[in-house]
Order: sequence, then structure tokens, then C-alpha cells
Amino acid sequence: MSLTEVIEGTRKAVDADPHNAAVSFSVDHVLKPGTKTEVEVKVRDHAFTVDEPAALGGTDQAANPVEYALAALGSCQVITYQFWAAKRGIPIDSIKVTVDGDLDLHGFFGFSFNTRPGFGDVRVSVELEGPASRERYEDLKREVDEHCPVLDLFRNETPVSTKLT
Repeated sequence: MSLTEVIEGTRKAVDADPHNAAVSFSVDHVLKPGTKTEVEVKVRDHAFTVDEPAALGGTDQAANPVEYALAALGSCQVITYQFWAAKRGIPIDSIKVTVDGDLDLHGFFGFSFNTRPGFGDVRVSVELEGPASRERYEDLKREVDEHCPVLDLFRNETPVSTKLT
């Protein structure tokens, strides 16, 4: 099924019942037994590992959580570019996204309570190749910046609740 068919099918389903637009996701995380920082992650029928580099106490078996956060942003950008290009009929031959983030460990380790534990700066670089004009790709960028769910998470405060069970 093409992206334009997915878009149209979703539009029809949501037009028929607005509740069809509500989607929930769930991810389970468990510390791998016998490790200090290796986490087993399960998403639907998929699984992957999260760890820390040796310099942060891990065994470097996988990317760490903040690297996965950057990966989530970059991947979402690629998918959102592809989606909106299809929706707007803008041809793209290739999409490459690089995401860099700066984190000050003073916050994570509690060395300073005036320093955020999260990213202080995140930079997204997008390379598009294709036959469309620069102006059409600039319009596409505006659409993607407005509609990318993970970019929205990075840019806006999202209510999060935690509970100990």
C-alpha cells in the first residue's frame, strides 16, 4: 500500500469517527539481570537493547537512552519527510538526517542542580536530493517541522506522570 493510500484511508477512517485518530503506544523496559545498565526493551513484537558506554558505567552493548532519543528524532524526521512529500506530490530521491545533541553531565550526575539533565541543544541537519525546486523543499521542511511528532516532543513540554508501584 502506498503512502498516499495510507493517508487517504486514514482520512476516511477519521472522518467516519474522530476517535479513530487516537493512538496509544506502550513500551516495556527491564534491567537485564546481572548487568548494571543494560536494559531490554520490548515494543510490540520487537526487542532491542539499551546500554551506556563504558565511560558512563555500562558495557557499551548498545546505544544509550539519549542516543536513542536522537535516533527517534532523526528517524521520525525521515519518515515525516517521506510522508509529507507523498502527500504534497513532491519527488524526493533520497533523505539523510543527522541529529546532534549536547548534554552536560552535571545535571544527570547531580553535580549541579542548576544544570538540566537533558539536552541543552539539539541540531537537526536534513539533506534532500531530488528534482524539485529549493522552494518546494523549503515548503516541505516547514510542513515537516509543523507535523513531526518526535520533533514536537523535543520542542514542547509534554505532560508526563510517573508512579512507583
